[in-house]
Amino acid sequence: MRSVRARAALGATLVVAVALVGAGLAVLLVLRANLIGQADLQAEVVAREVAGELATGTPYGEVELDDEEDHPVQVTDEEDRVVLVSKDLRAVTGTATSGVTPVPAPSVSASPSPGDDDDDGDDGGDTARPGRGQVSNDDPDFSDGTATVDRTTADYRFAAVEATTPDGVTLTVHAGAPLAAEQEAVGTVRGAMLTGLPVLLLVVAGVTWLVTRRALRPVEGIRREMAAITASEDLTRRVPEPDSRDEIAALARTTNETLTALEASVERQRRFVADASHELRSPIASLRTQLEVAEAHPELLDLPGAVADTVRLQALAADLLLLARLDAGERPGGGTVELGALVREEVSQRAGDRIAVAVEAPEGEAFEVNGSRGQLARVVGNLLDNAQRHAGTSVAVSVAADGRDVRVEVRDDGDGVPEEERERIFERFVRLDDARSRDDGGAGLGLAIARDVAARHGGTLTVHRADGGGAAFLLRLPRGS
Repeated sequence: MRSVRARAALGATLVVAVALVGAGLAVLLVLRANLIGQADLQAEVVAREVAGELATGTPYGEVELDDEEDHPVQVTDEEDRVVLVSKDLRAVTGTATSGVTPVPAPSVSASPSPGDDDDDGDDGGDTARPGRGQVSNDDPDFSDGTATVDRTTADYRFAAVEATTPDGVTLTVHAGAPLAAEQEAVGTVRGAMLTGLPVLLLVVAGVTWLVTRRALRPVEGIRREMAAITASEDLTRRVPEPDSRDEIAALARTTNETLTALEASVERQRRFVADASHELRSPIASLRTQLEVAEAHPELLDLPGAVADTVRLQALAADLLLLARLDAGERPGGGTVELGALVREEVSQRAGDRIAVAVEAPEGEAFEVNGSRGQLARVVGNLLDNAQRHAGTSVAVSVAADGRDVRVEVRDDGDGVPEEERERIFERFVRLDDARSRDDGGAGLGLAIARDVAARHGGTLTVHRADGGGAAFLLRLPRGS
């Protein structure tokens, strides 16, 4: 029961079983109701025929009781005394009395007594009776019972119809209709259902098992391939995709897309580790060389160079730690940052840069965004560092509202970024001007960090050509709520 096939087969079988049992019960109930209705009609017809003869004054001995075996008749008077029964009726139940022997009734005066109504009679004033010589038009009373006719006992459906003789005697005619046909039909249908139900359920279970097994066969192939990928650690492999356009095919495609993303992530991580090791090796080796020279020849110690290498090593380590935190999914804080004030503060700390930065940020307007002030300051600082490194004579930064976003644009008048390289420069450890020294060009992490931080804040960072030439980096962040 731990397999999907077994659970699907069991579930389908149970559903079909419940549906068939419910439908079978409904069929049996409808069939029984129809057959009983037919028996009621037969019993009522016979009862009204006999009641009609009695209402016309036919003597008891001359009443025609045809088909006595199928329709036994018992007639009782107002005192439930039996006055007439079918021939060979030996016992009866389900009627007003179980008696089957006629009892002579007391004589009744032909003249109605004062107060008697010619049309209606009453029994103590409680029950309406048909008038003299009439048969009751009310619906008859029906009951279930048994009758023994010529030593054969069977179940019957009895109808009770009242009639009043011309002498004013109200009689009740109980006529029966056999229920053998109803019982036989219901029993036959019930037996057929009980016989066919297990066979049908076995067929449903088997078909469901086979169909589910066929449908889940690609899943087993996906599972085996995933197990092989896990064992071999070869992320270049892919799971088989079935030709069908169902959910399993979608699962296989999604799994392959996940494997592609995982492969790219692992490759990116490996490249990051290799590049980080390479970048760290240079300042460490330079610093070690200077210290070893200083140990042997103290007079040759290049203290400024050692400090510069240490600062570069510290900055690189800080960048690598920040990237590690971003890769781990670190989210910015929930504070509010005013970008106009942040940009002015960053520019004010660069008074000694080789090129002064022009700021275009209206003083009276608020440019608030949600996020980490430290990380956003890092983005602005990295963009300004990049502009200072490549500018010829001018660097400008502007802050403005743009619909639901706040845009920060950093422009320089340098050579700009070739269009085919505008995405590549945001990759880690990428420097387009490879010929220049590492000390001047940095490690190639500033723009990568800036884009990752922007993405973590729900924004974007792109580069295009500035109006006056050079590069223009555009940072978009959603306004704070």
